Parts: sequence; structure tokens; C-alpha cells
Amino acid sequence: MVATEDDHKVTPAELFFDLVFVYAITQVTALMAADPSPVRVVGAMAVLALLWWCWCAFSWLGNVVRADSAALFGVLVTVMAVVFVVSLAVPDVLADAPGGLPAPLVFVLSYGVVRVLHLAAYRLASPGDTVLHRTLRRTALLSVLPPFALLLAGCAYDGTPRLLLWLGAVAVDYGAIYVTGASGWRVNSPGHFSERYGLIVIIALGESIVAMGVGMQGFPLTVAVLGACAAGLLLSAGLWALYFRRFGTPAEHRLAALDGDARTRFARDVYTFLHLPLVAGVVLSALGMKKVLTQVADTGHYGLAEPLHGTVAWSLTGGVGVFLLGSAAIVLRSAGPRPTALLVGGACCLFAGPLVARIPALLALGLLAVAVLGLVVAHGRRGPERERPATTGELPVTA
Repeated sequence: MVATEDDHKVTPAELFFDLVFVYAITQVTALMAADPSPVRVVGAMAVLALLWWCWCAFSWLGNVVRADSAALFGVLVTVMAVVFVVSLAVPDVLADAPGGLPAPLVFVLSYGVVRVLHLAAYRLASPGDTVLHRTLRRTALLSVLPPFALLLAGCAYDGTPRLLLWLGAVAVDYGAIYVTGASGWRVNSPGHFSERYGLIVIIALGESIVAMGVGMQGFPLTVAVLGACAAGLLLSAGLWALYFRRFGTPAEHRLAALDGDARTRFARDVYTFLHLPLVAGVVLSALGMKKVLTQVADTGHYGLAEPLHGTVAWSLTGGVGVFLLGSAAIVLRSAGPRPTALLVGGACCLFAGPLVARIPALLALGLLAVAVLGLVVAHGRRGPERERPATTGELPVTA
């Protein structure tokens, strides 16, 4: 294995590794679309959180060891194969279909293999780092074994008991990371680290575009369909602009200005934890966008005046709300200017479900796209190009 330097960049091997997560995120949207109920959406978010942990584990590893080195690339290909199996099981993971292998058990066992491979690869990559070895042991005992036991226990049940056990596993897994501490973990290249997470945001945005195409598949192309696609693309472009033009760069500057455990804690908080709401928000909105395209295209069952209903109506704007509130948290943790526009816009979107259920679906998507583009302008009045990167002496960094 080859150690990285501070100027390390994303390698083609990591882009190849991300391909399997493109499919995994698509499967999470399909899991919700099959039965868009509140319970199913919560379960899908738990599945997404577990998949997210698999991806994050190797984004950290790829920052200290080159992913294109022979040893680590072999590990990555193995993990890709296991995660692909995980993705295949996702559609039946909450309500297993009869016949074949038990999807929940396949999902959990494969997830456990990914976590073990990550710890083993980290151990082999740093043979003389005793501090990291102690942290790896604590991680295995606190953040891997107890959640894995809860996930296995959930496989023995159906419905709500399984969901509650799996939500408990996610809570224990994420909470244990704070208990294990930041000692031993390293971020060698801030530029590489922030770029990896920017790429996964792009992957999620790409899923929203794919969802629109899947939503109108099998139906004729009409002017209304073209208008819905244009509105959905503008919405995705607005979310992209918020991330890459407004708060992504200041976060990278802040990460580069820190060092040691302070840098590790910041990377953990802003990237590992606070980027999950960004991805989850886009996936939730993709569910709403997919349903909008279906209703607009399926003129035999829906009229253009037909609104979205139930959970899908909330997911369209609620997903954007989750994205905006996660963005505001990143700005605050990065010691940036007060993100008033993001906070207000996020809260409004989060509770706009009842309004969406009363207006035509196409109109709701168009208004949401305009609102997000307006937030890009509003939040951009103090954009990164006019901000001075933060330094360690300007504001204390807390865990």
C-alpha cells in the first residue's frame, strides 16, 4: 500500500469504486417508490445510512492510502462486489419476497463483511501506528459489533420490530464514533477529501435525474413532460449551485486550515455526518420528482391538474428542506456567515407538504425549482469568493 501526500487527488480507481454506489442509491429510491408510506421512507433512510457508512469508511481510507495501489485496489474491487450484493437485496430488505435467499439476512451479512474489510485494510495500511490500532479496536467493539448484532436480530422479525431494531443499530453505529474519538484517524489531503464528498453529492443529484427518466418511461413524450423535465433539471442545478458555488469551498478552506485531531473532528462532523442529510434530501426529492413525471406522462390516469398525494407530496419539498437544513449546519460548523436564507428556506420546504398536495404536481415542481434558484441568489450575497478562509485562531473547533 502506498501512502498519500497532502496534494493527493482523486484517482480513477475511486471513481470506479463509486459506480456501485450509483446503483445502490438508485435502489434506495426504488425501495421507497414501491410503497411510498411514512414507514417505508423511514426504513429506506435507515438503509441509506448503512450504505453511506460503507462509502464513508473507504473515502477515509483512500485519503491515507492510494486507492490505485495494487493491494488497496484489490480490496476496493472486493468491496464493490459485496456492496453490489447489498444493493441487489435493498428492494426486498424491508418486506422480503417469497423464494430465493432471505434478502434482509443477505443485506446484513454483506454489510458486516464491508465493515470488517475496512478495519482490516486500515490495520494493514498503518502497521506501526499504535494509536490508530487502539482506535480500530474500540471501533470494532463499539461501532461494528453492537450494531451488527441489532441488524441480525432485526432479520428475525418483520415490519415495525425490524425497522426499530435497525434504526437502533444506525443510532449506535453513528453515536459510537464520538465515543471512539478522533485519535489515530487522519486526513492527509483536504483537497482530496472534500472532492470525494463533492463527487458523491453529484452522484445523488444524478440519481434525481435518472428518477425522472424512469418516471416517464413507457409513456409518450409530450410538451408537459418536457416542461417537467426542465423544471426538475433546474431544481437539480440549483442544489448543485448551492453546494459547489456557495458553501462547499469555505468548508474545504476550513478543513485545510486545521490540523491534527481538530481536522479529523471537522472532517467527521461536516463530511461524514452532515453530508448524509444532503444525499438523503436529494434521494427523497428524487422520489417526488419521479412521481411528478409519472403523473404528467400518464395522461390516461392523471390530469395535469392532479396534485401529488401523501408521502410523495411531502418528499418533493421535504427532501429539499432536509438538503437545505443540512447545508445550513455545514455553514455554521465551518464558521461561515449566518445561513439565514438556508434555514428559512429549509424550514418552509420541510413543512410545505400540505401545500404541494393542493396544487398541480407540475406547478409544484416548477415553483420549487424557482424557489431553490432564488436561495442560490439570496445565500450568494456573501458567497465564498468574498469570504476569507477561516484560520484556527478565529474560532475554536469543537467536537
